[in-house]
Amino acid sequence: MARRVIECVPNFSEGRDPRIVDAIVDAIAGTPGVSVLGRESDQDHNRSVVTFAGDPDSVGAGAVRGIAKAVDRIDLSAHAGVHPRIGAADVVPFVPVQGVTLEECVAVAVNVAEEVWRLLRVPVYLYEAAARVEERRRLENIRRGGLDWLRAHIAERAPDIGEPTLHPTAGATVIGARKFLVAFNVNLATRDLSVAKSIARAVRESSGGLQSLKALGLPLESRGCTQVSLNITDFERTGIGQAFEAVRAEADRHGVKIAASELIGLVPRRAWEQAAAYGMRCENFTTDRVLENRLEAVSPARPFDSVLDDISNPASPMGGGSASALAAALAASLGHVVARLSKVDAAPFAAHREFFASMVERDAEAFNEVVLAREAAEHERGAALQRAYRIAATIPAELTQRAKELDRDILALKEKAQAVLQSDITTALGLARAARAGGIATARANLAFIEDETFRRELEERMDRRPG
Repeated sequence: MARRVIECVPNFSEGRDPRIVDAIVDAIAGTPGVSVLGRESDQDHNRSVVTFAGDPDSVGAGAVRGIAKAVDRIDLSAHAGVHPRIGAADVVPFVPVQGVTLEECVAVAVNVAEEVWRLLRVPVYLYEAAARVEERRRLENIRRGGLDWLRAHIAERAPDIGEPTLHPTAGATVIGARKFLVAFNVNLATRDLSVAKSIARAVRESSGGLQSLKALGLPLESRGCTQVSLNITDFERTGIGQAFEAVRAEADRHGVKIAASELIGLVPRRAWEQAAAYGMRCENFTTDRVLENRLEAVSPARPFDSVLDDISNPASPMGGGSASALAAALAASLGHVVARLSKVDAAPFAAHREFFASMVERDAEAFNEVVLAREAAEHERGAALQRAYRIAATIPAELTQRAKELDRDILALKEKAQAVLQSDITTALGLARAARAGGIATARANLAFIEDETFRRELEERMDRRPG
């Protein structure tokens, strides 16, 4: 069966003392079943973000351990930083990654919240999908006024779990469940904070800007500039590149240059691929920033038998698209070994294999998105299904395009391979062409449910396009 994986991305109100951050990360990493995927700290924000993943029970336990260490080591009465906060462990979201629903993440969030109050006496607010009050779905509504306001008025904004009394040094904590959030910052070549705040106000959804985009203008004293800090809560509605372009357009209007941009935490592969066409000058991007890459790095390779079991299981999300990707990965593997034996460049086939191997899971994840959309509230279901079917059609369409490139590369290899290797070439071609046919069939099966005629036509044209 497919693994059950959730991600937790807690934000702690400490970014200047590495000993405290190390202690928090060590507490999380010491939890059986948990893998720490990333960590980073910012001294101006005085904040650290840790990303870890694993099965739901293990991640919940790791979150409690990390929060406990933060409560023990962070004293908010001595804290200063430009980022809004109400707690030592300020916000703790749980995110479904694989084989887990958002509703299951809500259950983990509530369980952790109850443990935090019971063990640590830190009151908890529930947000996003875990919210019990509609207004509290949005984090900014809970943090409005900041820690000082909450300390004086907590009776007016009573916590969801615990008594209406802040912990004397650790404040309160916000815990919830949500979809992937992409956090990144755009640094401006100006010290004028009013410009950063004006740009943030213009681009964020709450002020009439881009959908699913939150933004703040902040000073960065240590770097001698200002920053537009951005959170994208649904990258299918507003991509990283779109958000960056909106900030750049507003900066141009103010006569201000973009100094650089930076990612915070990890980013889903699909979100970063959407941003690839934009010149974002992202100063800290590496392939280790891609969530799927980090998960693959810390996880053992899936046994081949388990993939076959999933494809043959009626309850599994793996179907024709995943099988097509697996066929293409096998074709690329054959191409790789033939290239090496023929003393020609094998790198293109290694890249093909990596791409198609990732597609085995990605196609299954797209199917899960359709299932989740069908379970959405009635007033959201139509739009959610359309978005999900777009993803479910786009992924096999990408597979189809790449399979054509693989076919081309195998044919070029055929002319250079020794006679004894021609049977491998023939097998590889058959697998690559079967993968392409399967990708087309899977894409069209999902296109049939998409109402946007222009989108359907463009995707069909993309699948028919010759490789460059």
